[in-house]
Amino acid sequence: MTARTVHVEERIAVAAPPEKVFAALTDWERQSDWIAFTKVVVDAGEPGVGQRFTATTGIGPAGFADQMEVTRWEPPHRADVVHLGKVVRGTGSFQVAPAPGGSWLTWIEDLELPLGTAGAAGFKAIGPAARLFIRRSMRALAREVEAQTPVGRRHTAG
Repeated sequence: MTARTVHVEERIAVAAPPEKVFAALTDWERQSDWIAFTKVVVDAGEPGVGQRFTATTGIGPAGFADQMEVTRWEPPHRADVVHLGKVVRGTGSFQVAPAPGGSWLTWIEDLELPLGTAGAAGFKAIGPAARLFIRRSMRALAREVEAQTPVGRRHTAG
């Protein structure tokens, strides 16, 4: 059976400048604070291309490890990763752009679904929950960054 690819893309406004959003977003181990049921550990490397980290997502014994490597690093606007694990494969991109009053944060995943038609059917069933999970995580990050950004410093030219 061949793998199929699914594209997931979510975007939110964050009332903070791109530099603050990007710094919080790419502090990989701190993602554990805003991505529910996930523990992130940096495995190797300094921030930038080649850095590796593992995000373990699950509740109790049910879960999986998602190993990633940074493949593109353009602070404060973009960081791309490749998913290297057995369960999650494909690419991810975190993009931050200036916006009136702060930033636009976009999270993109192009994931390879295993099991051919069965994998596609499975994602069709869980896709809405996956998108909701990503949106909720992004909103949690936004709340965290906004709480640390003085109101007068939130506006950026856009």
